[in-house]
Amino acid sequence: MNNRVITISRQFGSGGRLIGQKLAEEMDMGYYDKVLLALSAEKSGLSPDFIDRLEEQASSSFLFNLSTAGQASSNFFYQYDVPLNDKAFFAQAAVIKELAEKESCVIVGRCADHILRDRSNCLKVFIFAAKETRMKRLIDEYGMSEKEAKTKLEKLDKGRANYYKHYTGESWGQVENHDLCINTDVSGIEGAVTLIKAMMKMVK
Repeated sequence: MNNRVITISRQFGSGGRLIGQKLAEEMDMGYYDKVLLALSAEKSGLSPDFIDRLEEQASSSFLFNLSTAGQASSNFFYQYDVPLNDKAFFAQAAVIKELAEKESCVIVGRCADHILRDRSNCLKVFIFAAKETRMKRLIDEYGMSEKEAKTKLEKLDKGRANYYKHYTGESWGQVENHDLCINTDVSGIEGAVTLIKAMMKMVK
């Protein structure tokens, strides 16, 4: 288990994706975010768009425990008659575990922190910021109106929390589930990258 892995969970609009990209570039590591959708789609036979929508549409009910998902082989979802959304999740879990075994990398979202929780060389990071800051980023960078930004933030934050609860039974953003929590209102993007790189020096 020589590969080093950084998982990044993040509130929408907090800059987590940009932080992950910069980390991967500066540390010469693989970067996996949206490409996870394509890899999971290839493994499961489901469309990337279907998998992408799961986070927004997840209910808060808890159906599966990741102690099961963690044992899933690459063909687990072919062996059992489970709903399509759960087949998609098990495909993602398998892809994430395979990537961590194959190379040092940065993985954004998709419950990767929980899926890889038993890896000693995995740094689990949570990125957050004030709602006002996140709304401003959406307005400035994506051209959204204030109303659109507020609706988008609330929908995605709720979806991510429900998705995480649904598949892990735990609360999204819970401090105990992460090694490092960063408020980008304080650190900024570059500061967050610096903090994570410093923390990675302690990961064995």
